[in-house]
Amino acid sequence: MRETDVLGAVVSFVDRLLVDFDVVDLLTELTERCADLLDVAAAGFLLADPFGKLNLLAATSEQARELELFQLQADEGPCLECHASGEPVSVADLGAVSARWPRFVPAALDAGFASVHAVPMRAAGEVLGALGLFGTRAGEITDSDRLVAQTLAHIACVAILQEKAPTPSTVNPRLRSALTNRVVVEQAKGFLREVLDVSLEDAFTVLRAYSRANGEHLTDVARRLMSDRNSRPILVASITEFARETAD
Repeated sequence: MRETDVLGAVVSFVDRLLVDFDVVDLLTELTERCADLLDVAAAGFLLADPFGKLNLLAATSEQARELELFQLQADEGPCLECHASGEPVSVADLGAVSARWPRFVPAALDAGFASVHAVPMRAAGEVLGALGLFGTRAGEITDSDRLVAQTLAHIACVAILQEKAPTPSTVNPRLRSALTNRVVVEQAKGFLREVLDVSLEDAFTVLRAYSRANGEHLTDVARRLMSDRNSRPILVASITEFARETAD
């Protein structure tokens, strides 16, 4: 049954790559499938910009998002180590490695996580970022789970660098585009949180659902929301009405 689920997920994502898709939306769905397919509670993608600085691109939940951001602020943790080495990182019991990441470990434990793992995102001979996996129970990640996680990380790379085989000259513009799109989506989430008086996570859920229901890219809706002042009132009203209808 699990093998069927994994193959089904891979086929589904490959199908998505062959048609028009939104990279932030797709990578967010990838993190969600990690939590479904692997023995973890949450997941998140960190992507390096052209200068090698990691940035958050997608996460399963606000809790995972906050921990990934703390990892970047503290400049330590499994994803940073994975990105620097280009090798998988696996810690079965966070409580036993407090000296390894003295700031990250207490924050992860406080967030309810007991184990962490990370696999690298690679393309064109470069390590583009890392996929972080966070478990609420202590325990090793199995070889099969690591393989599934690495496969999903590869799909993420293809999603970011799709169109043709990546080369060093084509990697950086696409990284900048993906990160710019994420910034716009984050701004729109914050805006909708204030307008709808909901949490950031609920604001993102509404934004994704609205864009899908209307056949639009998540990033396009977010960009119109943040930059098109003429159409913003109509769009806000439409999203507000959509949120009210879906809540009912």
